[in-house]
Amino acid sequence: MANEKDELVIGSHTFTSRFILGSGKYSYDLIDSAINNAKAQIITMALRRSNTGKENILNYIPEGITILPNTSGSTNAEEAIRTAHIARELSGSDFIKLEVVPDKKYLMPNNYETLKATEVLAKEGFIVMPYMLPDLNVARQLVDAGAATVMPLGAPIGTNKGLSTKDLIQILIDEINVPIIVDAGIGRPSQAAEAMEMGAAAVMANTSMATAGNIPLMAEAFKLAVEAGRKAYLAKPGRVIEHGAVASSPLTGVSAVK
Repeated sequence: MANEKDELVIGSHTFTSRFILGSGKYSYDLIDSAINNAKAQIITMALRRSNTGKENILNYIPEGITILPNTSGSTNAEEAIRTAHIARELSGSDFIKLEVVPDKKYLMPNNYETLKATEVLAKEGFIVMPYMLPDLNVARQLVDAGAATVMPLGAPIGTNKGLSTKDLIQILIDEINVPIIVDAGIGRPSQAAEAMEMGAAAVMANTSMATAGNIPLMAEAFKLAVEAGRKAYLAKPGRVIEHGAVASSPLTGVSAVK
């Protein structure tokens, strides 16, 4: 049973929001609005968007928001580790969203290289949140290596296809004892709600809002969907009847219509 506040616990940190905001495709002037409408407490930061010039993304993230740097662009463990070190220096954050993606066509993460990087970064005190193809054995190895969460993709990055890997994600939710955060591919608030109903600890979204006609409104829709899905999960949804039907009102004492 969840505690009274139903907090999301990542490492030694606690959050009341279970919606994580990606920032990779946002225009800078909309980030503040999107965060305020989504009520997100964690936002990703790509190293390439944290330069020291006028367009430093750190200047646009509201105070009190936890920065989650990522290693986007890394193609192997060595590159990811180096990027994580630079990101920590720039952001001051021990959080790292570990992305190792050598495949340029489908943008599929390399689970083996991700595991190698996790082993190193966790020992160095990072709060490692690895992005991965949903695989139970790899997820267990990531946890053993010190991962604070496991972040399986719902569908290929940027596709908005939703929970294409739903069955595999459900296995991770059922078997892994760290938060499972669904990352990549979530395209609609209804899909975010579905992931939360499954028992996911949180959902991350980026493209679905960045490509929306009204970003602040879509951010709010995602916030409500994540909250609704979480409440439904905690409420334990009712049974499903595969064949026939069951009357919602008692039929005893009711005469058949002739």
